[in-house]
Amino acid sequence: SNFILANAQGRCGFPIVYCSDGFCDLTGFARTEVMQKNCSCRFLCGAETSEPILQSIEKALDSRQEYQTEVCFYKKGGAAFWCLLDIMPIKNEKGEVVLFLFSFKDITESRGRSDPVDKKEEKQRSESQRSKKPRNLHLRAARRQGRTMLHQLSSQFVRRDRSEMNINRNVFENKPSIPEYKVASVQKSRFILLHYSIFKALWDWLILLATFYVAITVPYNVCFTGTEDSLSAARSTIVSDIAVEMLFILDIILNFRTTYVSQSGQVVYDPRSICIHYVATWFFVDLIAALPFDLLYIFNVTVTSLVHLLKTVRLLRLLRLLQKLDRYSQYSAMVLTLLMSMFALLAHWMACIWYVIGRKELESNDPRTWDIGWLHELGKRLEAPYINNSVGGPSIRSAYIASLYFTLSSLTSVGFGNVCANTDTEKIFSICTMLIGALMHAVVFGNVTAIIQRMYSRRSLYHTRMKDLKDFIRVHHLPQQLKQRMLEYFQTTWSVNNGIDTNELLHDFPDELRADVAMHLNKDILQLPIFETASRGCLRSLSLHIKTSFCAPGEYLLRQGDALQANYFVCSGSLEVLKDNVVLAILGKGDLIGADLCSTDQVIKTNADVKALTYCDLQHIGLRGLCEVLQLYPEYASKFTADIHQDLTFNLREGSEME
Repeated sequence: SNFILANAQGRCGFPIVYCSDGFCDLTGFARTEVMQKNCSCRFLCGAETSEPILQSIEKALDSRQEYQTEVCFYKKGGAAFWCLLDIMPIKNEKGEVVLFLFSFKDITESRGRSDPVDKKEEKQRSESQRSKKPRNLHLRAARRQGRTMLHQLSSQFVRRDRSEMNINRNVFENKPSIPEYKVASVQKSRFILLHYSIFKALWDWLILLATFYVAITVPYNVCFTGTEDSLSAARSTIVSDIAVEMLFILDIILNFRTTYVSQSGQVVYDPRSICIHYVATWFFVDLIAALPFDLLYIFNVTVTSLVHLLKTVRLLRLLRLLQKLDRYSQYSAMVLTLLMSMFALLAHWMACIWYVIGRKELESNDPRTWDIGWLHELGKRLEAPYINNSVGGPSIRSAYIASLYFTLSSLTSVGFGNVCANTDTEKIFSICTMLIGALMHAVVFGNVTAIIQRMYSRRSLYHTRMKDLKDFIRVHHLPQQLKQRMLEYFQTTWSVNNGIDTNELLHDFPDELRADVAMHLNKDILQLPIFETASRGCLRSLSLHIKTSFCAPGEYLLRQGDALQANYFVCSGSLEVLKDNVVLAILGKGDLIGADLCSTDQVIKTNADVKALTYCDLQHIGLRGLCEVLQLYPEYASKFTADIHQDLTFNLREGSEME
């Protein structure tokens, strides 16, 4: 990760257009101190640096050839270190060298352990290394990685369809080692399953259906199959039960290899992180729900009612459904389907309890109640009466249908009386059922309209604004290319801010609160070294002048010769600075571009174009507002004016390159 990129098409020298964080850590130089310096590394030279090696480096640059050597460089603080320098040219699709990549590897420790050599031998060895291939396996691997990275970076000179660009919605992600100069396909193991893939979506639906199957069959088997003399009823679903258990076990295995979204909004592909995250969240719930109780039937183990009760732990899989409700909340049909399914599932559970109550009334041997229970009355109506409290009676199928009929009629209305409660226990349960039914009406059915309106409020606003935009395009007869750019920009910005205008939202809040919110929203730009010495009052004033902007791939943020109105801070994405179609700098997250303040009120003209390479989130502070704040805080103004040169990654003021 210790590398720099230099422009190979420069007219005078080869200026550095990008340096990695590792290079800054290795040398002690800040990124702004390295940008635009000549890549011959003269700024790293010292007393022990070999002049012939430096001349060889410059010769290799002029001839556009690969070069490798060991050289003694000096850090910013004056400390010497030995470095394995590897120079590799980057070619575009035309075969032209457009960039140089300098790779630096600190070999001070290995040099310290080796025997000292005199300078003449060192010079001869370094000169001979140019014609020799690297023999070290580690070095070969490093060069292969370097070539892979070069291939990705060289794609900057190949035009791509804008539809291949991905939106980077996260503004506060960790800073990457290199900027997103071009969006490349994600490099992941083929054994890692993407959580947003089509297969995973279909698999989740299959697991959801299996979960509902478990929620239906487990209470049914617990309450109804225990009354059979044989195990035929319990074994009738043995195949499907084992299949569901295998699905749950397979789901656990897949979850150990499925990506997830971290709290910072990044997709995690690392297998170890995936395993730790799954074990810490849903693993134990899924493991308990996947215990293969039905394998006891295969080994002819006597299954008691306790085993059936233990199978109720599978209902913990329903907790997974709560995790997916947020994902399905934007689909009204899906929400209604899930609500009706939960309502029917509740009726099914209560039907099972209603049947158990009827059985307990028959088995109570109470001469006053055993022959008036609802199950006994049902048997007499179906001409299948109970004999001696337990023998005979209606079939399990008829009893379940009657139970479900009673619970549904009690939940949705007051019932019809053909299946009614006669004993005290049955009446108490009927009262509870009607209370639950009233609650279901109030909570579920009474709020369906509100749920749908809440789900569609933002979408309705989106369609309204989209219609206004299309009407504007149609009325003014805008060309197709301009129309496409406007529609793409609108859709992209909507996906980022969801149609929320921060300035309008905070307009009615007091200045004190708006300043605190603005400082939180703009904390990245306010944490720059240029603002370290500013007072809190100065920072609060500055935060009110900071605005957020967005730039789509291929769009120009600034054009050469434009009047510069603001200084820009890159929150996410990548941009390039161009002049006469030559890349002067590659900008990534954390970079500050703009101009230093002039002593007079003259208009600042830009000296280059700034073009977005990916979707970019930017924060900018207007130069006029900046000057107003600096006038209010003169003690900080002088410090700001003196230090702004060091914090600008690229100075866009016309004439600054000559200075």
